[in-house]
Amino acid sequence: MVQEQVVDDKTHFIRAREVFIRMSLIALMAITCYFILKPFLMLIVWGIILAISAYPAHRRLTRALAGRERLSALLCTAILLMLVIIPAVLLAGTLANNVYSLAIRLKEGTVSIPAPPPRIEKWPVVGLPLKSVWTLASTNLSAVIRPLAPHLREQTQNLLSASAAIGASLLQFILSILLAGFLLANYKSNAMLTHSIFNRVFGDQGREYEEVTESTIRNVTNGILGVAVIQSVCAGIGFVAVGLPGAGLWAAMFLVASVLQVGPLILIPAAIYAFLITDTTHAAIFLVWCILVGLMDNVLKPLLLGRGSRVPTAVIFIGVVGGFIAIGIVGLFVGAIILAVGYKLFQAWLNNEESKPMETAIGLGLEPPVYFARSNK
Repeated sequence: MVQEQVVDDKTHFIRAREVFIRMSLIALMAITCYFILKPFLMLIVWGIILAISAYPAHRRLTRALAGRERLSALLCTAILLMLVIIPAVLLAGTLANNVYSLAIRLKEGTVSIPAPPPRIEKWPVVGLPLKSVWTLASTNLSAVIRPLAPHLREQTQNLLSASAAIGASLLQFILSILLAGFLLANYKSNAMLTHSIFNRVFGDQGREYEEVTESTIRNVTNGILGVAVIQSVCAGIGFVAVGLPGAGLWAAMFLVASVLQVGPLILIPAAIYAFLITDTTHAAIFLVWCILVGLMDNVLKPLLLGRGSRVPTAVIFIGVVGGFIAIGIVGLFVGAIILAVGYKLFQAWLNNEESKPMETAIGLGLEPPVYFARSNK
């Protein structure tokens, strides 16, 4: 009896050791694959998000092209590239021209600031101090810049680093679009792989969670990023029309603020500046345009954001800020979508868990609790 117990213990130990070794090797393989893919992880995620968002347009274009799926994917990729590259080139050109012009004028000593308008001193609280500083800058610019020179030199390296980060993010966007085009061109095999993954992870509810993920990605992309892009284009037109210096930079800041759901905060200083640099009529028209742009999301979001995929603003805001802190500029766009998907999946799982007690009660012939009866009306 004792000998049989020893044999059983030895057998269990050998099996446990084999399981431990195999699990360790699998974990090591998974960790190694993660570190290899880590530099490309956000690129892959963003490519998948773009492919899912562009899929309805890809299918409509495929039908218009008599079933030419690869040609449709190529055209979708080209359109997405133009939507990213053209504004980036215009913004870079605007910044380069402004910086070059400022550098030349600083070198030649021809930088001049116009005198403040007389009405500025009537502004409450900030009117007189602002007029004093503005008047000093218009008469003796060097006296204003001299105390700031050490701080400007300290920030030069930060500006260069930020410029490099923006360039890297732009390259990442372009590569993600190319990946999205590849995924669209091979959507059938990718769809089969997606079905297999969700069925493997979620079992019988795999299809349900897959639909939740797909609809959330598409609706948040269109309802948040799509609305932000449309608003930014309209705001940029207004910036250019009113003659705002650095209109491209203003439009870029408005795009980021719109993703953060605080776009009007950029329009307020722009409208104030317009009243300072142009006549009252043009400034008033620009102010009305800013109000229309700021209210535009109230019309566009109900159209582009699916009714069944409402995501709280707090989730979007946390996703944007957290994504930017964790990932960088790409995280401004990816973070909100990933957190929104996680939020909707959690809701779907929670609703399924809540429905189980009611189904069990019905199966036993019991009356369901009032809570479940009320929640399922």
